[in-house]
Amino acid sequence: MTTEREKMTAGEAYQQFDPELIERREFIRNELVSINHITDNEKRNGRFKDLLAETGEHFFVESDFKFDYGFNIHIGDHFYGNYDMTFLDTCPITIGSHCYFGPNIGLYTPVHPLDPTERNADVEMGKPITIGDSAWLGGRVTILPGVTLGDNVVVGAGSVVTKSFGDNVVIAGNPARVIKEVPKSSK
Repeated sequence: MTTEREKMTAGEAYQQFDPELIERREFIRNELVSINHITDNEKRNGRFKDLLAETGEHFFVESDFKFDYGFNIHIGDHFYGNYDMTFLDTCPITIGSHCYFGPNIGLYTPVHPLDPTERNADVEMGKPITIGDSAWLGGRVTILPGVTLGDNVVVGAGSVVTKSFGDNVVIAGNPARVIKEVPKSSK
């Protein structure tokens, strides 16, 4: 039998008020209240790492970091996240290595039905977000459900990313679009 958690993680329609999911969200919420007030960087980041599915060895996040479940967040090595990140992880969020996120970043995987009857029945779905290696997201970037960004992508501050982009591009705007290519390294 498929659980609501399994359906949620797979991007299928699920009941968001399933007791197991409610319990996990409440647990995470309570943990984050205390973790986000820890001023010792090593202790704070160690506690964040304990709640996430996986992180690389070099992982640093400022406070306030918020997420729904944690078990759907996979972050590579050499990650830096600035203040006030929100990751809604109903589906997997996968972030490569050597990624740098500015303040107020939002990664949102939930998708609510357009049909009001389904929405009112508390049905929710999701689509995963994948960000490649060496990505840099400026402040106040929003990434919407189902987006994949390739390696070496730079996202300009304040951008809303509604669709996927390949490697080596600078994107910006609302909705984000390619504004130029990432220059090739001179080394």
